[in-house]
Amino acid sequence: MSIDSPTSHSGPLDAVIGQPQAVSQLRNALAHPLHAYLFVGPRGSGKRQAAAAFAGELLAAADPDGAERHQRLAAAEAHPDLFVLEPEGRALLVDEAAVLITEASRAPVEGRRKVLMVDRFHTAETRVAPKLLKTIEEPPSSSIFILLAEEVPPEQITISSRCVQIDFGPVSPTAIRDLLVSEGVDSDRAETVAVAAAGSVERARLLVHDERFVARRDAWLSVPSRLDGTGTVVASLVDELSDLIDEAQTPLAAKHEAEQIELAAREEEFGTRGSGRKTLEARQKREIRAVRDDELKFGLATLAGLYRDRLATHPRPKALVEGLDRIAKANEALGRNPNETLLLQALLVGLPELPAG
Repeated sequence: MSIDSPTSHSGPLDAVIGQPQAVSQLRNALAHPLHAYLFVGPRGSGKRQAAAAFAGELLAAADPDGAERHQRLAAAEAHPDLFVLEPEGRALLVDEAAVLITEASRAPVEGRRKVLMVDRFHTAETRVAPKLLKTIEEPPSSSIFILLAEEVPPEQITISSRCVQIDFGPVSPTAIRDLLVSEGVDSDRAETVAVAAAGSVERARLLVHDERFVARRDAWLSVPSRLDGTGTVVASLVDELSDLIDEAQTPLAAKHEAEQIELAAREEEFGTRGSGRKTLEARQKREIRAVRDDELKFGLATLAGLYRDRLATHPRPKALVEGLDRIAKANEALGRNPNETLLLQALLVGLPELPAG
């Protein structure tokens, strides 16, 4: 499915950082929207923000007189005609897909159009895609789907072929730096955080409030100079790195505590029924897992950068290439939810030593 060339426009999509091609495609799609869109890109690339902004534009186009309200409520994911399905666990389940099908069949609450957003669609169980295919392929005329995914697994190829795919890449360090500076962050710190964020605006905003992330980076950089080929040193290093990964959750813990306090206040005023406690707790668990994964990826990238920098001058470059291969395999293994301690132990045992400096 093709999308026309870019046109000028202003609106909620302007707030999406570092994705000019995706934003241009979405703006052009507004004139003649199709039934389903698939946003594909890494976590933190702005897919969900773009989806909410796009939903607001779609709802506003169907009711221009209320455009500002539609855009504002959709951006906050609080619009009655925006249904957001966020899997509660690590995977999108068949029962959750059934809820989506039912919701798609219902008429809009307010206007002539409704938008159904599905987060982390790439986690869907194998049986989900066949169950959803007919609904996504031939939805009611009032319904538009926006599926968000980090990748397109083989079992979802058929679904993806029924959607307009919009690709989101990692956000550039320059775009992240400029955003942070515009939000009042010191330019030097913004520069350091932008590089460490690895293309994720979400991670950048956490690191801005994390006074220890530079120390954690330096700890990862010190690892190769401390290796001596013994299991004792490897075990000690893994314990230290695990503690640092725990420490990385501190800014998120403060955010979670504030959310729990806010939820408790709502429950005291309105009761626990429909308060969203289960949804909040599930989301917070996913966010903790994501921070740990991000911190591991950050550490592995830091190690890889150090080995690459030493390749040209090292007397045994082949050993460094093998080390880089081990780091790449460890990074790939993160997608399989490994035991962190065993992963780090297996990695460090096989990494070559490097002199300090």
